[in-house]
Amino acid sequence: MKVYYVPSITFFVAIILFFSCSERESKVKTENSNIKQLNYQVIDTLLHDTTSFTEGLVYYNNKLYESTGSPDEIPFTKSLVGPVSGKGTIEAKVKLEKKYFGEGITIFKDKIYQLTYKDQKGFVYSFPSFKKIKEFQFQNKEGWGLTNDSLNLIMSDGTHVLTYLDPNNLEIVKTLNVRLDGYGQSNINELEYANGFIYANIWQTNQIIKINSQNGDVIALADFTDLKKYVSSIYAESLEMNGIAYDKKNNYFIITGKMWPRSFIIKFL
Repeated sequence: MKVYYVPSITFFVAIILFFSCSERESKVKTENSNIKQLNYQVIDTLLHDTTSFTEGLVYYNNKLYESTGSPDEIPFTKSLVGPVSGKGTIEAKVKLEKKYFGEGITIFKDKIYQLTYKDQKGFVYSFPSFKKIKEFQFQNKEGWGLTNDSLNLIMSDGTHVLTYLDPNNLEIVKTLNVRLDGYGQSNINELEYANGFIYANIWQTNQIIKINSQNGDVIALADFTDLKKYVSSIYAESLEMNGIAYDKKNNYFIITGKMWPRSFIIKFL
């Protein structure tokens, strides 16, 4: 897979040299798969807080919003939701009680929706005030990623099934089985809906799959191992990538990872 990089004025030469020497690998794509490999350009970088255990990322009205989780084994993490500052830190508008592990978010009309990990509970806040409107229960055993297609919410739960929820009553509308080469693709994590397709991080990898939202087929895959190696060279505790946001105006994506020191503005080719 060939990856193209277009540095901006703020983009360091070191990152170009680092990528040119790195090896690429794939943990999702099967050896004999015909799945298309997505090439991409790195347009620019943004600062990201290394205390942010990223679970959700949204670009809305020219501003980036992030949600984070708080694993017990990493005590300095917190489950927060809020806009991301120029320094990469979250201006916390929501801070969940420690008993909850914050997961994906999406902004739909005048509300922001948030999932939690194992409590089968979600929260709805008014936007942009972030005042909590209500809580809701969902049937899925776990909550992972969340996005919307301008009609329904779409959530992942770590399996190969995506669940569509009515944003008004939070009831299940339908489900979508995600398949790669005819087999269920599990470990679907953070989600982003863009141009009729669903983009999804695969848990514990540094890859994003592109899903046909009509039939659930994975039609392409992008490998970001180079970006992971780069952020790990800056901050060794960086974990796997997780976080996809879409800038519709510029047709850019913003991607990041758990406890990464940088986020990246990219364009798929």
